[in-house]
Amino acid sequence: MKEISKISIIISFLALWITSRLNSDDQTLIGFIFIFSFGILHGANDLVLIKNLKGNKNRSFLTFLGIYVLVVFISAILFLTIPLIVLIIFVVISAYHFGEQHFQDLENYKWTWGKPVFYLVYGSFILLLLFYFHNIEVQKIIFSITNYEISLVTNPAPLIISGVALLLLMIYNYFYIPTFKKIMVAEIIYLIVFALIFKLGSLIWGFAIYFILWHSIPSLHDQIKFLYGKYSFENFKLYFKSAFVYWIVSLIGIGVFYYFLKDEKIFDAIFFSFIAAITFPHAFVILKMFEKKA
Repeated sequence: MKEISKISIIISFLALWITSRLNSDDQTLIGFIFIFSFGILHGANDLVLIKNLKGNKNRSFLTFLGIYVLVVFISAILFLTIPLIVLIIFVVISAYHFGEQHFQDLENYKWTWGKPVFYLVYGSFILLLLFYFHNIEVQKIIFSITNYEISLVTNPAPLIISGVALLLLMIYNYFYIPTFKKIMVAEIIYLIVFALIFKLGSLIWGFAIYFILWHSIPSLHDQIKFLYGKYSFENFKLYFKSAFVYWIVSLIGIGVFYYFLKDEKIFDAIFFSFIAAITFPHAFVILKMFEKKA
């Protein structure tokens, strides 16, 4: 994972330079391309991961497919019927999921809820940082989905609180988790780089850089190791082959929604309900994968 982090920070600095060369529309377009490529791909093999979890190998593929589709369908319906509640749940789960992926090699805490709390606080800080720098656009998106005006994203208090909590937890980690001492300075540098990208780039561009470089690609690496024993280009091709159909179906679905609803207010709700619907089961599958690795 250290090698991936080194490559990610180099490309992140390159992204900072590219940000100054692209206008906002171009940033957004390229950002969506990144999200629809590696971003969607990293969650397209959940059914294969489920099949390889303990106790699942004797169950049929159709059983897993039926349960997975049902969860996605129910999540999408709930997002459209009680959007504000599901949106909050989606943000919380996403925050935890981001933190879990970033620090999944962290040693065990002495207190039971140490790692989950750290995961959630870290991911929350990342998302709140992005939301705060693009609060007007985020407000518009939230209103288009929920019909509620959420002024919380324009208030610096949640960002400050999460930042202080993250700092305190990082200090705790520094003194009580030996391996964290080696990475704490690097992690602070990463946060500064994220802040610069979020501040200088568009909303989608900033999110895409973090989501692809610091979440999706490391997740792909871990999933391939879990499924095939080690990461290699050959094993990546095996992963891509098994995920290809689900990836293409997801892209076609998004493309159809965009074609018919791109000028409609409902598109934001449909798009984010789709993303939320596939995020819920994906986050659960990855949680179980890390538990089995441990």
